[in-house]
Amino acid sequence: MSDLINRSVGFLCSLLLLIPISGYSENHHQADKEFKVTQLTDRISMLQGRGGNIGVLSGEQGILMIDDDYKVMSSALQKALSPFGGEEKLTYIVNTHWHGDHTQGNLHFGHSTPIIAHDNVRARLLTAQEIKLFNMKSEPYPEYALPSITYEKSLTLHINAEEVEILHLANGHTDGDSVVFFKKANVVHLGDHFFNGFFPFIDVDHGGDVLQMAKNIDHVLMRIDEKTVIIPGHGPLGDKQDLLAFKQMLEGTAAEVKKMRVAGMSVEQMQAQGLTAQWDEWADGFLSPQVWIGIINSSLDK
Repeated sequence: MSDLINRSVGFLCSLLLLIPISGYSENHHQADKEFKVTQLTDRISMLQGRGGNIGVLSGEQGILMIDDDYKVMSSALQKALSPFGGEEKLTYIVNTHWHGDHTQGNLHFGHSTPIIAHDNVRARLLTAQEIKLFNMKSEPYPEYALPSITYEKSLTLHINAEEVEILHLANGHTDGDSVVFFKKANVVHLGDHFFNGFFPFIDVDHGGDVLQMAKNIDHVLMRIDEKTVIIPGHGPLGDKQDLLAFKQMLEGTAAEVKKMRVAGMSVEQMQAQGLTAQWDEWADGFLSPQVWIGIINSSLDK
């Protein structure tokens, strides 16, 4: 599990260096300077580095890349793209949301490649942002590193004999989330709407909502089948059953926090009591149950 966390939780794990959240051991904070490549089909692969999982669709019309990790990983990402034709073959980059572990690569690759994202992602990256939970601040991105192609509800690309649907799922992880369906290949990249196997970070201050995320996942579940391959924002490859379990965790833990709130408990009291044992395995990631309770409570306050 430690290797998985090293490779997939990047952004949030590195932020834990700023504040102690869940008693992580130091080796969970090490930044890999290479990418693990997993081939899903003859044209689609998943790349796992320090930040969010990256999806790559390659072919005669170039490379479509979903997210681009941290800027410090750009050299390693250049190397990882070589078997697919190299950086010069990049045709489009999609940012699934604005967080730096999914977008800082824009600062390198955006010089030569158009970036696609939801309208709200461009708006976020145009201005300074802050994630208070992690004491993290980000400065506005330069024009070349901003999404130059934005959309409101959905956008379709036809590239490399694939129909790629980019769909906005509002107010789940943030206010600008995109999920990407590779319709012919039956593969979907869910961005940070899916942390496979552990409690997620939900950015409540930037439009995220625990229960709305569960509703958004319901929409995805209706569109996929048992053979669908799911690329999560963080964690290992998943399938429909993994995604269903994640949704049930969101709903189940939110129900427990609601019950404690009705009983008049403060957030500190709720954190002291904790969640029931059925959710223990979901703490085998980077957020403790206490932090997750705080995120749920903040979401329910909205």
